[in-house]
Amino acid sequence: MDLAGNAHVPLSLLHCDALQERPTELRSSVKTVSSSPPSPSPCSWFKSLRRTRLGEPCLKTYPLQYEDLLKRARVSFQARRSIKENFRLAQLEAVVRMLEEHECDFVDVLRRDLHKPRFETVVSELLLVKNEALYAISNLRKWMQPQQVERNLSTTLDECLMVNEPLGVVLVIGTWCSPVQMCLVPLVGAIAAGNCAIVSPSVCTAHTAALLHRLIPSYLDNECFHVILAGINDLADIVELKFDHVFFSGTRDEGIQISQAAAQCLTPITLVLGGKNPCYVDQHCDVTVTAQRIAWARFHNSGQSLVAPDYILCHSDVKTRLVQALKCCLMRFYGSDPRESSSFGRMVNLESFNRTKDLLWRSGKVALGGKVTEAEKYIAPTILTEVDESDPIMQHDIFGPVLPVLSVNNVDETIAFINKQEKPLCVYVYSNSSKVISSVMSETTSGSFCSNDSALQSLIVTLPFGGVGGSGTGSYHGRYSFDTFSHRKSCLLRSTRLECVTSLRYPPYDERNLSLMTWASSLSWKSQGWCQIL
Repeated sequence: MDLAGNAHVPLSLLHCDALQERPTELRSSVKTVSSSPPSPSPCSWFKSLRRTRLGEPCLKTYPLQYEDLLKRARVSFQARRSIKENFRLAQLEAVVRMLEEHECDFVDVLRRDLHKPRFETVVSELLLVKNEALYAISNLRKWMQPQQVERNLSTTLDECLMVNEPLGVVLVIGTWCSPVQMCLVPLVGAIAAGNCAIVSPSVCTAHTAALLHRLIPSYLDNECFHVILAGINDLADIVELKFDHVFFSGTRDEGIQISQAAAQCLTPITLVLGGKNPCYVDQHCDVTVTAQRIAWARFHNSGQSLVAPDYILCHSDVKTRLVQALKCCLMRFYGSDPRESSSFGRMVNLESFNRTKDLLWRSGKVALGGKVTEAEKYIAPTILTEVDESDPIMQHDIFGPVLPVLSVNNVDETIAFINKQEKPLCVYVYSNSSKVISSVMSETTSGSFCSNDSALQSLIVTLPFGGVGGSGTGSYHGRYSFDTFSHRKSCLLRSTRLECVTSLRYPPYDERNLSLMTWASSLSWKSQGWCQIL
């Protein structure tokens, strides 16, 4: 018999599915939790052991556990546990240590979930997070300092400053296409800003989610930081539990659901959403270099990226050369049969596979690739030509290894085409002409912009990254992550001196005092823009 009075069952038979058949027992154990750290129930213990020993992803966190974890995080924040600089530094250093000590584990789970090559995992997931954490560690003290602002005549003897306060308990919802990066980079910002956080990795990448579920409580303070495993259909209910901020990355449809749920309780939200990122290739460019950089960004992680070029608007004079250069690149990158290449990934699941396959087969003409293998969730790197603006692949986000190439006659046509669409997360331009680059950059609106390369602007720790309009709201990375998860409180620390001046504002009002204040305001309009006499 076990601790719960049940007959012993071999560990090999204990699956999360079996645990889901006894929700009443698990909920009863959750109800006994107080603000102190709870003892794990037998079910939770077996579930954790199963995950740890056999590497099987846990299927779901139960609804009552969401509320319990939020309460525990709220109690810890109210006790100011996460506020101190030393605590923040220790947690950030723990993130770095976790990545270093479990690099092989992250490589393994991303290979299982996405067939992701070790090189891509280390460079685009682990190093990026590590750099963010180290940058925050180096700059945290400076970020935490109050910022002095300009004073006027009436506040000469006072202090005017902005104080950065943590928001409270925040929710980070990561996307499956960059499952480590999009969970841990925002978490670094939340930690640096002094918040407690609950992280919800995407269960589409189940093995990666299970690893984060196991490692984060092992390395970070397990009263302030928690991981939940929830499907997209549960996330709206979780958001309605009332967090102090929600950071979401994913598709537009999912972002709409999350935004609506957050609006119900006036929860501020940061959205980083997928979209159709246009890429203009000018007739004056290095075609070979252009093809290499576009191909790398589009087919990295089998095209499953928020920042990849979604389609090419190619000047008609160089279209043939560009398509040929892209073919040569793909042959060099992945060989004659990309299915056998260790450098090429797979679709995350059959739903994504079927969706991308359907878009591919109903659009344009296949110039290269087009082969699919359902059993492996494999879609070959594919280039489409003769694509029409009305084709299905131009109406939906692709999130797969397919690159449509459309023709344009000049940069003005490109700008008009981009401006007809929803505002994208990224706009890319390849040209040797600074005038062309400047025109596209200034005459289009997007979350980010990059010339003569792709995706790199989203990796730079000193640049804010985020969407605008249909591609999201808010930004993150480096100091901008700190600001996203902070409240900038305006503080005026006044003295009681100069009352002879400030008394002009008090009743009973008279015309003389009003004239003096109006005169002072007219002077201030020419200098600082406010009424100095107040």
